[in-house]
Amino acid sequence: MEKLFYRPIEAAIRWCDLNTHEVKILEAAWDSPERIINAFPQWPCLRASLEKILDAVRNQELRYGALGVTVASGTPVEPNLLTIRHSDLKRWILQYHPDQRPSFLFSPTATGQETIHYSTYLILQADRDALQVQLKATEAKHQALIGELNAAGLDHKNIRTLAENKLLLSDQSKATLLNIIGALVEIMLGTSKAGRRHSIFDNQASIVDSITAYYEGVKGLSKRSLDEKFAASRRSLAQTKR
Repeated sequence: MEKLFYRPIEAAIRWCDLNTHEVKILEAAWDSPERIINAFPQWPCLRASLEKILDAVRNQELRYGALGVTVASGTPVEPNLLTIRHSDLKRWILQYHPDQRPSFLFSPTATGQETIHYSTYLILQADRDALQVQLKATEAKHQALIGELNAAGLDHKNIRTLAENKLLLSDQSKATLLNIIGALVEIMLGTSKAGRRHSIFDNQASIVDSITAYYEGVKGLSKRSLDEKFAASRRSLAQTKR
């Protein structure tokens, strides 16, 4: 039978499905697992469950109270007054004994749903945390790239214009543009004389990934196009420097 709160022995009795023997068990001294095992050796589950509950209370894993009133963790409570609320016991079982579903805490129709819900919640929470870290790192790279492109005079509008009008460029203009892009890439991936990196980008691929993410759908700024243009730009710059 479900109650608002239980004494540890009452919770252990229900956990082991010994409700029909509750009166007999409660008549015995129950304040220690040793006395329980001596009085009822035929029910080892009773002692094991009682030990788990009392251990959780001692280690502040399970909220408890006195006569149904919750107290702060660490507050001394006489064993005969110690109680645990139904909701706190259910929460503790879910967290520390997820394979257990005592019927007095979990109805048969809800058991499967709650198991799926809890395990799914843990997976989704881990995925969300990992995604947030990844999004923050990506956003930081995007902002850094925007700043560096703006500093070089290549803002969003100029890049779109260059991409849309690339066929109008003369050979000399194309060579100049390739050298500018090549120099920009080299600087972004290079280091100062003191060994300090000029940007947060580790390699050309990370620059391409940031551009394609931020300028998604812009003509001429696909990954394939950027890889080709960056490679051509760096080759052009290398030839010019000879």
